Amino acid sequence: MNNQRQITVLQASAVTISTIVGVGVLALPLAAVRAADAGAPLVTFLGMLLAFIGLFFMTRLGMRFPNDSYIQYSEVIMGRWLGMIGSLISILFFAVLCSLVAREFGEVVVTAVLKNTPLEVTVLVMLLLAAFSSRKNIMSFAYIHLFYSPFMLIPALLIVALSLKNADIINVLPVWGNDPSGIPMGIITLSTVFQGYFIMMMVIPAMSRPEKAMRASIWAMLVTGLLYTLIVIATVGLFGAEETKTLLWPTLELAKATSLPANVLERLDAVFLAVWVTAVFTSLFSCYYFTIYSISKLLKLADQGMLSFFILPILFVLAMLPQSLLELNELNAVISKFGLLITIVYPGMLLVIAKLRKKRGASR
Repeated sequence: MNNQRQITVLQASAVTISTIVGVGVLALPLAAVRAADAGAPLVTFLGMLLAFIGLFFMTRLGMRFPNDSYIQYSEVIMGRWLGMIGSLISILFFAVLCSLVAREFGEVVVTAVLKNTPLEVTVLVMLLLAAFSSRKNIMSFAYIHLFYSPFMLIPALLIVALSLKNADIINVLPVWGNDPSGIPMGIITLSTVFQGYFIMMMVIPAMSRPEKAMRASIWAMLVTGLLYTLIVIATVGLFGAEETKTLLWPTLELAKATSLPANVLERLDAVFLAVWVTAVFTSLFSCYYFTIYSISKLLKLADQGMLSFFILPILFVLAMLPQSLLELNELNAVISKFGLLITIVYPGMLLVIAKLRKKRGASR
């Protein structure tokens, strides 16, 4: 069997989990409480369910065309030109998303850790790291994610578990919040933090058993949904909805307020930042790899590695375009909501058309 098609269900789940858990985890509780105050955990959970609809569409498409990339089966389903237009829009979206992740990482680092370091340096270093890593084949890509996943999930769950002992259940009641009118828009907003599931479109053709891709998708969404919901419960339970609204990065403040038993470590923010940097790298790595992978498939190139440094200056320029953190957040909100068309509506449309036209790829 081709060594490019050896990814297991466990590896596929790890890739999806480590791609979803990324830079957005710092401001996650803030977005949730702005939408539904005390109902923030409910909005987060419902946002996960909405995101799973998009993941379901993508996984079903991948299982229907187990040997083809989404670029290839888009052209089969929609026709060459319409499929190419859809692919170009998708590539542009993921390129912009990649640059915004790098910029947000830089903003957090120069604000909270390396205050005298130029923003451009932190952004460029992370993009360079992703560019070098993206020259590897897809099996190396999967191994990197599988290696880092425990180093993200275990400390994150430990911090949440320790912080829950100080939480007050009153702060997350009523479950639907004091003003449920913000829940529908909040669900849409919170679903955008799960958009890393798009990586399954690239992983499925490389799986040794693509018919089991849905199992990997379900596990990935359950793990990330549980982690994100627990983070929101812990943050709102500890600080309360109104105080959480005043915090720029509530999850970081949660780590600062958490300590190990017997005061072995009085603050866990240093540990959390190490976990967060790892999570940002894996998310950026996936987004970067997916962008050059998509371009290589569109141009019918044999290897995506030759494009790894070609798009680097483009992404760096895009990352530095926002003039402030406020402008970055506003742009991020617009791009993420637009991304729902790419990650939910477009795959759903492709799946429906494929069924109507009875289009299906060759089985393994």
